[in-house]
This record gives sequence, C-alpha cells and structure tokens, in this order.
Amino acid sequence: MPTRLSPPAATAVILGILAAMVVVLLAMGRVPVCECGSIKLWYGVANGSEGSQHVADWYTLSHVVHGLLFYGAAHWLMRRHGLPARAVAATLVEAAWEIVENTPQVIARYRDATIALGYNGDSVLNSMSDVGAMLLGFALAARLPAWAGVVLVVALELAALLAIRDNLTLNVLMLVWPTDAVRNWQAG
Repeated sequence: MPTRLSPPAATAVILGILAAMVVVLLAMGRVPVCECGSIKLWYGVANGSEGSQHVADWYTLSHVVHGLLFYGAAHWLMRRHGLPARAVAATLVEAAWEIVENTPQVIARYRDATIALGYNGDSVLNSMSDVGAMLLGFALAARLPAWAGVVLVVALELAALLAIRDNLTLNVLMLVWPTDAVRNWQAG
C-alpha cells in the first residue's frame, strides 16, 4: 500500500527524527558543539583538530552526495510512495548513519583504516548539519534531471578529492577494504 504523506506531516516526522538523533547522540556523550569555544560556518582544514565539529567542512560535500544517491535509491525502491515519504526514509537512513558513525567502534575504524588519524567523531551540531546537507542533495536531485544529478555527484566527489585527497568513494573503500596504496597517496 502506498504511503502518501503530506509535506507538513513529512516535515513533522523529519523534525522528530532529528530530535531523536540529537537525544541519542547526546546520550552517547557526543559534544553539542566544538569544545574550542566557537561555532564556525566553515572549517576548511582537512585533518585539523576541529574537523567535524562545526557547521560545514569538506566532508559536507559527501553528505550532499548522500542526498543525491538516497533520492535515486528511494525513487527506485519506493516507486509507490510520494516524495515526502521518500524524504522521510532518506532522513531516517542519514540519521541512523550519524549515530552509527559516532560509535566508538566506527570512530576507531576510521582512525585505523583511513587518513583520519585524529578523528574523534562529530559534534551534534555537525551531525545536524550533515543531515541538512543530505536533505539539500535530496532536494536538488528531486528538481534536477537525472543526468545533472550524476554530473553533480561526480563534480562534488572530484572537488573533495582535489581539495583534501578524500571523498565519499574513498571513504567507503577505506572503511570496507583499506588499501595501503590509497592511504599513502592520501597522506601525500
């Protein structure tokens, strides 16, 4: 049976998912904002001590890509459901990832397998912003022709690759199947 949520109902559910995510992250001991004492809209140091602590950083591009990819997956897997229900599903997946990503096990895996040696997890503010970036990517994908969405994914992945020698593709590769050659290249 198809699920038809109205946009206001979907918005309420999405806000509920975000609130639940915040509660879980705080219960896990995640810091609300950067312990540095400031909140920055952009933090552009790839492996700096304040990475994943502010509103946006180079990894925000990966979350926009999540949204573009989640839109495509939801469009394919949830054909009988409207756009609001698909946005709720995408938000649920992204919020779940933000929680899993900030567990001690995944933080340790990032440190062991990737170039993120000093990674300590995300602040709650950064996790909220990551979900917002995913929703931006989802909204863009809903409005763009499919070919433009693909071009945008490639452009965002290349931008991050050129700027910080990392992106969503390499991040997934290094988490699943760490490769010394990639790790050495990323380290410069």
